[in-house]
Amino acid sequence: MRRCLFLDRDGVINIAPPAGEYIRRWDEFRLLPEAISWIRLFKADGYLAIVITNQRGIELGQHSEADLMALHEKMRAALAAEGAFIDDIFYCPHAEGACDCRKPLPGMVVQAQQKWNIDLSASLLIGDGERDRLLAERCGIPFVMVRDGRVIG
Repeated sequence: MRRCLFLDRDGVINIAPPAGEYIRRWDEFRLLPEAISWIRLFKADGYLAIVITNQRGIELGQHSEADLMALHEKMRAALAAEGAFIDDIFYCPHAEGACDCRKPLPGMVVQAQQKWNIDLSASLLIGDGERDRLLAERCGIPFVMVRDGRVIG
């Protein structure tokens, strides 16, 4: 089985938008340099690097799934240019209560685990909110809380 660094996107890989707003375009996306370092460090130790992110903006009509895919390809390219390679991205486009994949529910982690043969207890989830912490707890994944690229609590 494989170890994995799970990362939330907004607030972990990039600067989070203000509450109630969404990152819709690449020109709104600001990489956090600490995330680049974390990904490079864990990849050097043999971990997978997988992004798990709620993207309800699709359901709300803020942007399309094609827009999200284009943004994620640019994010992957920008990270790769810095030597920080992402193995996969799982996202939930649904509204609250409409699925089993919206964090803190375990759907995205279960999908990743099945696809990549991941040992959750030997993995790590880096997140910036209570949903991420609850997801990690429910899945038996060690958790680190961050804010603005800094580990807290």
